Amino acid sequence: MIWLVFFLSGFAALLYQLVWQRALFAIYGINIESVTMVVTAFMLGLGLGSLAGGALSKDSRRPVLLMFSLVEAGIGTFGIFSLGLFRAVGAATLDFSATATAAVTFGLVLVPTMLMGGTLPLLVAHEVRASGNVGRSVGMLYFVNTLGSALASLAAATFVMGSLGQAGTVRLAAAINFSIAAAIYVYAARKKSADARASIASEPPASDAASAAPAASPAAHADRTEQGAT
Repeated sequence: MIWLVFFLSGFAALLYQLVWQRALFAIYGINIESVTMVVTAFMLGLGLGSLAGGALSKDSRRPVLLMFSLVEAGIGTFGIFSLGLFRAVGAATLDFSATATAAVTFGLVLVPTMLMGGTLPLLVAHEVRASGNVGRSVGMLYFVNTLGSALASLAAATFVMGSLGQAGTVRLAAAINFSIAAAIYVYAARKKSADARASIASEPPASDAASAAPAASPAAHADRTEQGAT
């Protein structure tokens, strides 16, 4: 299930990237400066998010699946309002300088791309705790996420963008995010309940613990008898 979920997460993330790039290029124009700013903001956000997710997942007591669910819900929430936000900010920054416009562009996509970047280390932490195999966990998760992104590129170019438009494509991606968040939340809750039942079942019953206590030696019993007689 985890691999399918991360495949869909990569699919949704690539749809966002394509739509957001087009929306920002429509606002700020298609030139070398705007392309550089948008791509740099995407890559920087993914990198910072990966660092943050790795730092959060180091503590084994943290519920990484629940955190992943919240991250996906956050991405979907931003996605729903993203195009309207981009248009409003674009209209408000028409007279800004190039430096200010670059800063605004960074701010617009930095938060959602940081959330996207944080998903991989969170799921890697979960898989490593379950299997103990770091290489296989990282390799498989990265593979399915990249595969989802590749198929999203193909789907967007062939029929998604043409059929749904930018707004419809973003709504599709947000629906995927919310579905992932709900599925992982339910999965994490059931796993926690199953782990709790397994922990209780592994504990010895109280009667067994009492019977396992060492019996008093005959010599100790004789000493207590003599003390009682005196």
